Amino acid sequence: MQAILEHANVTVANPAATAQWMEQVFGWHIRWQGDAISGGHSIHIGGADSYLALYAPRDGAGTSADDSYQTIGGLNHLAVVVTDLDTTEAEVRRAGFTPHHHADYEPGRRFYFNDDNGIEFEVVSYTN
Repeated sequence: MQAILEHANVTVANPAATAQWMEQVFGWHIRWQGDAISGGHSIHIGGADSYLALYAPRDGAGTSADDSYQTIGGLNHLAVVVTDLDTTEAEVRRAGFTPHHHADYEPGRRFYFNDDNGIEFEVVSYTN
């Protein structure tokens, strides 16, 4: 038996704005959008087999967590595998985000960036 992660659900300030930069940077598409729990709104964005659910409550999201690495159950980062790390980094910069913590170690090259919701993304390539 093998388990595969299908999706993660994160709260963001503006699902449409977050989906827009994800389309630009990762080439993902909106799979579904609509009303969600407690009068909120969700957009599911990703590929054929997995996605991120971007959720915003009806009355807007609160403030972000102080330090996820020190909070039980905190979201530390989301990792995305790409085939061309350099092109993706250029798209991250074009979207207005600042890459940091570049590394090159087995099994691949990687960098990180924080989006406008304070969510850290790890972008990794196993091919270049």
